[in-house]
Amino acid sequence: MPLWAAVAAAAAAGLLLNFASAPVGWWPLTFVSVTVALLTLIGRSLGGALLAGTVFGAVFYATHLVWVGEFLGPVPWLALAGLEAILFGVGAVPIALAYRWTARHQARGVVQLLAVPLLVGGLWVGREVVMGAWPYSGFPWARVGMMQVGGPFVEVASWTSVTGLSFLIVTVCAAVVQRLRAGRFRLVRGLLPVVGVAVLLAAMPQFPTTAAGAFRVGWVQGNGPTGYFDVKAPGDVLAAQASATRPLYGQPMDLLAWPEGGVDADPLRDPAAAALDRVVEAAGAPLLMNAATTRGGDVFNTSLLWTADAEDRQWHDKVNPVPFGEYVPDRWFYELIVPDMVGLIQREYTPGTNPPLVQVGDVGVGLAICFDVIYDTVIWDGAQQGAQMFVFQTNNADFRGTDENLQQLAFARMRAVEMGRAVVNVSTVGTSQVIAPDGTTLDSVGVDTAGAAVSTVPLRTGLTPSTVLGPWFTGLIVLAPGVALAAAGISHRARTRAGATDHPTGRRRLR
Repeated sequence: MPLWAAVAAAAAAGLLLNFASAPVGWWPLTFVSVTVALLTLIGRSLGGALLAGTVFGAVFYATHLVWVGEFLGPVPWLALAGLEAILFGVGAVPIALAYRWTARHQARGVVQLLAVPLLVGGLWVGREVVMGAWPYSGFPWARVGMMQVGGPFVEVASWTSVTGLSFLIVTVCAAVVQRLRAGRFRLVRGLLPVVGVAVLLAAMPQFPTTAAGAFRVGWVQGNGPTGYFDVKAPGDVLAAQASATRPLYGQPMDLLAWPEGGVDADPLRDPAAAALDRVVEAAGAPLLMNAATTRGGDVFNTSLLWTADAEDRQWHDKVNPVPFGEYVPDRWFYELIVPDMVGLIQREYTPGTNPPLVQVGDVGVGLAICFDVIYDTVIWDGAQQGAQMFVFQTNNADFRGTDENLQQLAFARMRAVEMGRAVVNVSTVGTSQVIAPDGTTLDSVGVDTAGAAVSTVPLRTGLTPSTVLGPWFTGLIVLAPGVALAAAGISHRARTRAGATDHPTGRRRLR
């Protein structure tokens, strides 16, 4: 493929991948996008691979993350999309090398038809893992596996984790590419094994977790002034949440859940504690709320299980504060570049280290605060600590009217399937949903609406293979493809050197 055609195809593939994700959610486009992206890397030089990969990333992230600039303008949007595009482009280079260093093998042999797809799938997903962890705790927002929440392969995530689902999808696409390269004559017959694997994945049931009763959760979307630039007075957010909660009083519930930022004061240091005590008393249930808290000079984004007895209160601090949103890494450096924008972020949240779980009676409730839902380790930790259901608390107010809300909601649905647990995803301004362990929606409130409900959700015990094997697989998917690529490179170099010792007449030179 000429470079100009590869760049054009990469741009088109990046756009298709955006349409594969929420809110459009045309999941089959994932396979088209990944297949085209791989075709653009075959036969490329290192610079060509970097260019094609960066163009793909630029188009995809610029369209997928346009909501980042909703309130702060184009600078944060372009900075994040640009960084992700560059990282994506750098990650395309090893894939191009994999194609180059294995080119000597027979087109219809085992190496080309089996080993190369596995290697390419591992390299693609290894890039996802690295981008999801670096820099500044990474940004695992846009992963191929996460885009399958509306498709027939979503149940696979309960066995393999989202990372494993990404690997399987890319490997299938890479296998299609290799079959195409093997020749048109055997294309149909050659694709039968790939189609067979896809059918098996689609038929795979969700891993069964064990029923453990039911749990009544009251959840409240207050629709208060929780945006960064909303006009508000101290206490307005708490008042909105309390007002929206009143219709639930008198209804039996085991837990009352409020969203992230549902209390606009530190309840450990503020008269807001008295208001929360009144809510708990009227609801007849403990309140899971969220606020900024200060302890020992550090500021945390904290979810508190508020009870009438102060000794019984539990809390969890957000594990991954959002860089340039909840803190500014290397603040001195960025103040030199965009001092006015950095100056808007006054509070510096500290990463939490306590488990993402609270115990309500004998029921473990797993937690994830806003963007923590995209970090595998937070969700796995909650399940391993004994979560029988999850509550995800979020504040989408700064992204009203954008796709951010629906993209994050898709992650919540995937987590329900992956863990085999019900999820209550409660937002300040919407969309809030109650999600069954199979990913279906049980109850919801739309955006920009004050609403509340008591929902009965099923409890589950038992760990899915995703939870147990996910951490091991994540490490393996970074290490193994790197080792395999290095081995392919060494072999390629050795053969190249051996070929260079041959005399033009065909006689080997003495060494």
